[in-house]
Amino acid sequence: MGVVRELLAWLLVPVICLVALFFYLVRPFNPDNNRILGWYLARAGRGVLGMKRPLEGAENMPRDRPTVVIANHQYNDDLFVLGDLLPPRTVTVGKSALAWLPFFGQVFWLGGNVMINRAQSHRAIAMMQVTTEAIARDHKSLWVFPEGTRSKGRGLQKLKKGAFHAAVAAQAPITMVCAGVYDNRRRGLLGARRPVAVRILPPVETRGLTNADIPRLMEQCRQQMAETIADLTDQHR
Repeated sequence: MGVVRELLAWLLVPVICLVALFFYLVRPFNPDNNRILGWYLARAGRGVLGMKRPLEGAENMPRDRPTVVIANHQYNDDLFVLGDLLPPRTVTVGKSALAWLPFFGQVFWLGGNVMINRAQSHRAIAMMQVTTEAIARDHKSLWVFPEGTRSKGRGLQKLKKGAFHAAVAAQAPITMVCAGVYDNRRRGLLGARRPVAVRILPPVETRGLTNADIPRLMEQCRQQMAETIADLTDQHR
């Protein structure tokens, strides 16, 4: 039953994206498209999977100013866990290979999202720095998975610098979104997914910081995220 739920949830993704594609074509590169699409994908996916997502700290997500959101990345199913948490006017960062996914890739591109080749780290950082212009000029927020790859339930991995360069260059706060460690193979009654708890931490201000402060900022954020993820995992294990 759990496998059927998973298959249906992912079959819904291209269907919803196909419908959304028409709206994206009407207002291409409008960053608020991403928030609306993320909301529908997450709610539909969790509904099919039978997954509950307890949320703490929703009030900490900035709504009236740009922010750089960083979140831990465990599985592709994070789309269903976190997709409805994007603040207004948010663009995300993803692998350039996403462009080839039917319908999802096209709406991802038309949403004005940043597509990078993470194998070229210097290029990735440069693209992040270009993105800071959009944060400052167009008042967009940026959502990044700074681990750069899925942890598959192994806990928080090493963070990459790109998101922190973007935040410091734009003098925008960093908002951390932490999901407890989960196993996407664990099933409950009738194959329903186990709950995944999420906590949004208060923004960390970067005003006045320079590139020299980035290593300390990265360590501060990583420590806070690791402690929060461990706490959420213990509470809901």
